[in-house]
Amino acid sequence: MVDPADAYPDAMRRHLTETWLVLGVSLGSSAVYALLRIVDRLTRREALSQQTATMNSSVTPDRPWLDVTYQLVGIGLALVPVLLALHLLRRDDPDEPHTMGFDLRRPLQDVLRGAGLAALVGIPGLGFYLAAKAAGINTTVAAANLEGAAWFTVPVLVLAAAQNAVLEEVVMVGYLFRRWAQAGWTPWRVIVTSALIRGSYHLYQGFGGFIGNAVMGLLFGWLYTRTKRVMPLVVAHTILDVVAFVGYALVEPHVSWL
Repeated sequence: MVDPADAYPDAMRRHLTETWLVLGVSLGSSAVYALLRIVDRLTRREALSQQTATMNSSVTPDRPWLDVTYQLVGIGLALVPVLLALHLLRRDDPDEPHTMGFDLRRPLQDVLRGAGLAALVGIPGLGFYLAAKAAGINTTVAAANLEGAAWFTVPVLVLAAAQNAVLEEVVMVGYLFRRWAQAGWTPWRVIVTSALIRGSYHLYQGFGGFIGNAVMGLLFGWLYTRTKRVMPLVVAHTILDVVAFVGYALVEPHVSWL
């Protein structure tokens, strides 16, 4: 028979173990690969600012039908950790994902708050990216590299943006904040740890990507502790990535500073 005095520490350990396993099959593994990538970049002869971090690239550019299949399958599989996290949370709380506010119960409020948050983050974020690149601590980020002007380019980029937003905000905020609080962590310990992990899986872009995303994680985490709704964060993140991905695809051929 389990001693009641030992039950809570055991539950805390189980929650922590569960979170590291979820991270291990999702964004935590991305952080490890990003760390290896930045080591690779820093050990090259070419300066970091002269290198390019490529995102959303074509797999089979000569066969558009297969390329769009690759893109859609990749987007779908990337959402499996979200389903896993929600499944694990539902064992304790059948009302998930509503408890974390990942629902459509307040659509207008969530969209307005998300759009405002996107503007708050995105405008200074672009300036910070250019400054980091000029300072030599960041790569050139090529945000959209689907080959040619295929019919599916913009829809796939929008779906990729939404996938990134759902994966990062549901796992890094909605799920981890719940489990780490149950493990006895203080709110600010949760916020800072989540933000540092968020920054770490962007290290493939350079140190500017790490700093910028860590700061965004601090802001998003703090807002979530105030509102208990993850949906405005998903909306904001989607808008930011749509502007980055689609905007890059449209603007890059006409400017030199990107």
